[in-house]
Amino acid sequence: MSQFISKYAALKRRNAEIAWDKAKHMKVCYLFLLPYAILFVAFYILPMLTSIFYSFTYYNILEPAKFIGVQNYVNLILQDDVFLKAVTNTFVIAVITGPLGYILSFAFAWFINELPRWIRTAAVVVFYAPSIAGNAYYIFSIIFRGDAYGYMNSILMNLGFIDQPILWLLSPEYIMPVIIVVILWMSMGSGFLAFVAGLQGVDRAQYEAGYVDGIRNRWQELYYITLPNMKPMLLFGAVMAITQAFGVCDVPMALAGYPSTDYAARTVVTHLFDYGYTRFDMGYASAIATLLFLVMIFCNKAIQNALRRVGT
Repeated sequence: MSQFISKYAALKRRNAEIAWDKAKHMKVCYLFLLPYAILFVAFYILPMLTSIFYSFTYYNILEPAKFIGVQNYVNLILQDDVFLKAVTNTFVIAVITGPLGYILSFAFAWFINELPRWIRTAAVVVFYAPSIAGNAYYIFSIIFRGDAYGYMNSILMNLGFIDQPILWLLSPEYIMPVIIVVILWMSMGSGFLAFVAGLQGVDRAQYEAGYVDGIRNRWQELYYITLPNMKPMLLFGAVMAITQAFGVCDVPMALAGYPSTDYAARTVVTHLFDYGYTRFDMGYASAIATLLFLVMIFCNKAIQNALRRVGT
């Protein structure tokens, strides 16, 4: 047993020496990476670590932070009914808009890829436009206005389906369906562009070889050739879909108000926004952010494990 441990320790030392030698030979490359590394640490790693630290404190900006242990997490999970409502709404949005938006993005990208080049370019612009128009969801505030001048109410009243206008963005039973529709409409973002680029990058010779080896239809072609070649793009699209689904904030606040009726459109990020920027309880807001961060890491890991099995 001792010989095995000594051999293992020697192997680790040898691997460390090899890694150090490679690093010394590539020191110029690391110097080129240094500016990005500094920015990444300063604006991503340090804020994340700071947020985790403050999640164990009571911190209202005006006074020094006071360490309170896990009290923020206890209050958040066991006493904050609004947070539980926000978690429910966030998971409903994530479960519906995340996978559905992801599938729709890939489906539209796959369809567009079969079009002639000039039509494909125009179609990409049309599908991607909602995601780059920052306030595009305000169009829906006009469509779903709560009076007879709103387009949806006007159409339904003219067709005889309703007798009086519906308060789409004030009634708790209608708020979430409207928001989900808007988020789906805006879900053609960077993941969609990654799918389009990935489909363009697949070597056409692989399709020819696949048909020689026995592939007989487009579905087999998709599963055995297209998807395995697009694993990096699929992973990127999945990460973006998860991030957008769990980070929903602007659309509910713009359409349903802040706060929304009976907190019907409350999400985890709007709850964080409330405590961080309205109440200035940064310790509590940091606890919300930390929990959200852990959930997103877990979901990303699950997606990575699922994508590893694609085409295998």
